[in-house]
Amino acid sequence: MPRRRRSPAAETAAAVLLLLVGTACGSRLPESDFEHGGRTDAPAPSGAAPVRVGIVTSATSPVGGNAFTGPRDGAKAWFDRLNAHGGIDGHPVEVHECDDGGSGVGNNTCVHRLVDEDKVVALVATTALDYAGAPRVSRARVPDIGGQPIGAAYDTWPHLYGIYGSLAPRDGTPGWDGKLYGGTEVYRYFKREKGARTAAVVSYNQASSAAYARLVEQGLRTEGYKVVTEEVDFALPNFRAAAADLKQQGADLVFDAIDTHGNAQLCKAMDQVGARVIAKVTNVQNWTSTVPEDYKDSPRCRNALWATGASRNYEDTGNAAVRRFRDATKGLKTHSQWQLEGWAAGMWFTDAARSCAREGITRACVDAFMNRSDRYTADGLLLPVEFERLAEPPKHRRTCLSVARWRDGRGWVSQGDMNSTCFDVPQLPYQP
Repeated sequence: MPRRRRSPAAETAAAVLLLLVGTACGSRLPESDFEHGGRTDAPAPSGAAPVRVGIVTSATSPVGGNAFTGPRDGAKAWFDRLNAHGGIDGHPVEVHECDDGGSGVGNNTCVHRLVDEDKVVALVATTALDYAGAPRVSRARVPDIGGQPIGAAYDTWPHLYGIYGSLAPRDGTPGWDGKLYGGTEVYRYFKREKGARTAAVVSYNQASSAAYARLVEQGLRTEGYKVVTEEVDFALPNFRAAAADLKQQGADLVFDAIDTHGNAQLCKAMDQVGARVIAKVTNVQNWTSTVPEDYKDSPRCRNALWATGASRNYEDTGNAAVRRFRDATKGLKTHSQWQLEGWAAGMWFTDAARSCAREGITRACVDAFMNRSDRYTADGLLLPVEFERLAEPPKHRRTCLSVARWRDGRGWVSQGDMNSTCFDVPQLPYQP
């Protein structure tokens, strides 16, 4: 049976908002700096001593509050539930949080505190705008489990295990010779399943936004779409003009390289000019229960919102694993796909730690489990995750995706099963 996985480039969409303010990956170091030299492991907990884990989140950042807290909240909910059921072989999990403020300096401070002072066994569900501390985490051989790939760190450094996996060598340089690769499965889906032929791509006249828009355009053209490009001014965007033009050009789909506020304004403008599309395609970061508030002024566009990702829809309560997540998070004011993925990251660490409980839960043992991870699914919440170090980038892959559509009164409605919504697609290079 061919292997099926989620393409990393599709998840780059989750970072569109972040591209507008920029990210950094830190300095590059040779592989020898990772694998040798007096690293000390965190001591294995004895008796009923707690197992320490760290969560780094850009809870306060230039892009605003709550933009990055979903994975943290999901992971904490998992550990709360775990501790209520006895922890890991009698060891409670002690969560050490750090808000890096969305800056590289703050991120390095968090990494130093958690890795060197608190001596956590692992980091879990990292969600950092600027993961400048990634080289330090890797040098210390601290497994970073289930982090969100906002920048290129999870395709750059060993001992870092992003929530969607990686095929890159991870030798201190992003991807392959500085390039990452991803598939066109999202565009293939809407072409084959919904008959879409014309797609509009809306971006700001800003370098990072334009660069991401070009990536989307490349994928769409590879899949045979007619592409309509709409560029709006970053400071004074005229979304009404863009909406009127995409209507005139007959766009079936709308993709974007703009922030959440911009998306809401674009949707409002689309409703005002009467632009009807098959789908206004958003990403996993915006796959949340706050849609009615975020898009309150655009009911038609709101009900044309579709999201794609690599994890099971958090609304799919007919699934037992999702139901456990929802039961444990019922006290939260909102729900989101990033929360579910943070929950899955906590589960992943727990499975690794349990495999080590007899010999001792150490960084090295947990890292060894992660290195052996093959097609991990977090009890079916994730598409099978792989970590391989391919010498050459893949040219073609069979990739799968999770798809949901927003419907007022019903929330996010799953569209088929993610494990069978799969396509053989080319892998295209892009610059992180």
